[in-house]
Amino acid sequence: MSRPVRLLLTPGEPAGIGPELAVRLAQTPAAGHALIAVADPDLLRRAAGRLGLPLRLQEWAPGAEALPLPAGALWLWPQALSAPETPGQLSVANAGYVLHSLRAAASACRNGEAEALVTGPVHKGIINDAGVAFSGHTEFLAELCAAPLPVMLLAAGALRVALVTTHLPLAAVAAAITRDRLEQTLRVLQAGLRTQFGIAEPRILVCGLNPHAGEGGHLGREEIEVIEPVLRALTAEGMRLIGPLPADTLFTPPQLAQGDAVLAMYHDQGLPVLKHVGFGQAVNITLGLPIIRTSVDHGVALDLAGRGLAEVGSLQAAVALAAELARSART
Repeated sequence: MSRPVRLLLTPGEPAGIGPELAVRLAQTPAAGHALIAVADPDLLRRAAGRLGLPLRLQEWAPGAEALPLPAGALWLWPQALSAPETPGQLSVANAGYVLHSLRAAASACRNGEAEALVTGPVHKGIINDAGVAFSGHTEFLAELCAAPLPVMLLAAGALRVALVTTHLPLAAVAAAITRDRLEQTLRVLQAGLRTQFGIAEPRILVCGLNPHAGEGGHLGREEIEVIEPVLRALTAEGMRLIGPLPADTLFTPPQLAQGDAVLAMYHDQGLPVLKHVGFGQAVNITLGLPIIRTSVDHGVALDLAGRGLAEVGSLQAAVALAAELARSART
């Protein structure tokens, strides 16, 4: 029997719901994988106490083996909080803790000391308030891993939606969609669908940027000047691309049946549909990294923190997919 895959979990913002989600997840026995929290032990113990749930922490160090644990137990790679957390109340003091945990976990995955990284939700604003320019996990991990172009892909069941641009103001989106960026995004997406999802010849549905995909140039010329030339060139290479398609009709069952993934031009073009279909069960995957990384599809939910109301479904799905991808990577 092969050894279990080691998955590192960063619970994220300590004042949010991430720590209690980690405790809830530990109440189910791990199956075929070892889940290792990269966190402050007292943070998790306090979360367990607020939830009234058992939690036995077993210390782990990078490179060590780890076996699946029974319900109520969790592997722990200890990291020290800068200040005790108060659920629901952000503190700039702990922004460094959040980033240090991410750096440590990503480094361990890059060094082969763990097989995948699962990330809980972080609060971008408080990290920026602490003086660190931070636009999101995707960009942060790409910089750590020296990945030239990460691609955000969210999956909910059979629906997969990737993004050309991620956390940008809407006013900056059109200028950011260049021919080179679109081409490289499509190449990373195709490679990820092949290597991580086992789709030999992925079919990708590509959204237009403008309403009605530009209406022949009357509602914008990005489709004519940027998107269509790239799709023609890559289709000539053998890629299976359909588009640009109007986003308001692309997300209908007959259209979706023609593709294995959708490429949306910006964050709120594709993700509202995906989250409507699978909120609480969707998974965020970063393609284009040298490590496997999955994440929850939601934020820190400060209004729910410490109240025992947070749902663990998305984190369960993220862990399950990370384990599946890590096992597949071994073959």
